[in-house]
Amino acid sequence: MSKLKEAFKIASIPVLFASLCCLSPLLLLVFGVASVSVAASMADVFYGAYKWGFRGVGLALLIVGLIIHFRRHNVCTFDQVKRQRTKIINTILLTLFVGVVGYIFFLYVVVHYWGVFLGVWS
Repeated sequence: MSKLKEAFKIASIPVLFASLCCLSPLLLLVFGVASVSVAASMADVFYGAYKWGFRGVGLALLIVGLIIHFRRHNVCTFDQVKRQRTKIINTILLTLFVGVVGYIFFLYVVVHYWGVFLGVWS
């Protein structure tokens, strides 16, 4: 179970950044910086034209998070990588899976229904 908690900890910030295409207009709306129509327009532009940019930033942050995680667990040399190859591969696959499922759930369930509640989407 601790491996799953580690994967959630590593993937949480990248999932948040990857979801900013639709989350940032909602945050601007909640904080009173934008109106509903501006938030809807921004969400359409961000998700339509820049969603792969946000996803790429999320993936890059996930890779950086994995590197930091392995550095903290004293996997710094190629010999250590060779010795702990199975553990590293399993951690990477689990974290990638948690990141993808977390992104899908957070963006398409949490953010979507939050946007519907706020009146940005129908």
